[in-house]
Amino acid sequence: MSVEAAAPAPVKLSGVLVDSVKGFVAEHGGSATAVLQPIGRVGVRVTLVGSDGILGDRVVDDLPSAKALVAAVNGLTEADEWDRELTSVVTPRRSHWAQMAGWVAKQTRFPKARNEN
Repeated sequence: MSVEAAAPAPVKLSGVLVDSVKGFVAEHGGSATAVLQPIGRVGVRVTLVGSDGILGDRVVDDLPSAKALVAAVNGLTEADEWDRELTSVVTPRRSHWAQMAGWVAKQTRFPKARNEN
């Protein structure tokens, strides 16, 4: 009796997801780098760095889906990790900081930190 390894099921990506990443690549110089970052049960964060340095991201279910997304988009390459060369290219938009800060971005008065007297 021989045991054959079952081939992994093909990954089905959402057309909206693929189109949004293709749009990002087209808007930011025609090429981009993707850094795949597992984020636990939620899935994998695909951080995109356009050739102009602008950041974008998408979240997919798992690592095979993330790798399939990179393979599906022309001009998108996968980086092994955040290295010096890649981080030196990143130039976030001004609005990126406000987006990441959430509600704090619009505040003018801040409470004291808990560890301040």
